[in-house]
Amino acid sequence: MGNLIYWAVIFLIIALVAAFFGFGGVAGVATEGARILFWVAIVLVVISFIAGMMRRG
Repeated sequence: MGNLIYWAVIFLIIALVAAFFGFGGVAGVATEGARILFWVAIVLVVISFIAGMMRRG
């Protein structure tokens, strides 16, 4: 799970650097990659939380 957040942050940093230097296409792709990885991580956290609650109860 931590790897997904790590890679989302890496893609976000790449997007910010690319946008700073004027590479709009690279920045857009990196931003979308970061966004997708972030939401996948959030969904997996929620699923893990729900599965943990069901296992205990």
